[in-house]
Amino acid sequence: MRPATDRGSASVEHIGLVMLVAALMLAAVAALAAGPPPEEARDLGAAIARKLRCAPKLPGPCWQDPLTEAYGRPLAGAVRALAPLPTPEANSAGTLLVPVDFRYCRSPTCATFTGSPRLTASGRRTTAFTEVEDHRRTDGTVSIIYWLYRPSLGWARVTRRVSSADVEAFASTPLLDSANPKLVPLETLGTRNQYEWAPGEEPPWRWRITT
Repeated sequence: MRPATDRGSASVEHIGLVMLVAALMLAAVAALAAGPPPEEARDLGAAIARKLRCAPKLPGPCWQDPLTEAYGRPLAGAVRALAPLPTPEANSAGTLLVPVDFRYCRSPTCATFTGSPRLTASGRRTTAFTEVEDHRRTDGTVSIIYWLYRPSLGWARVTRRVSSADVEAFASTPLLDSANPKLVPLETLGTRNQYEWAPGEEPPWRWRITT
């Protein structure tokens, strides 16, 4: 059991923190009441807010999508722009399945297609895993590989080969979290090789992708 003095100390610290936050909020309200802040103050406030939100995750600008973190912005745009549509395929039982995230769905019931190109019958996001082989320094090309997992059907591979000019052309492609399908870079999926698989579903990329 912790001593009563320790509990009292924690309470005082919490009260102090609450009072500090309240004082900062009152100061902000007073400043707004006095007039709109100058542009420099707004920029400073935005920068502080970004640091508070993002410091635990990234040292750079605030939110970055997983593709940008893995490949950089120009390649991320190409990976998103060329992503294959999550088309359904039938398994031996005749059930139409769409590609899903193997970390959360390993059975046909959670990958069943119901007409939506974005969600399965159980509300799972359609998903493709990505891999990039960048040869722009040698032959000027990039191979973008999409790995599609359908439970009971295993893995399918779709490859797009693009030039450096194509990468630049696709660089400004919007990178939205709601885009379809969801894309997960294998290069930054640290536990990718550690999962156990049913017979016939062993991923072809296992142990061969460099982080």
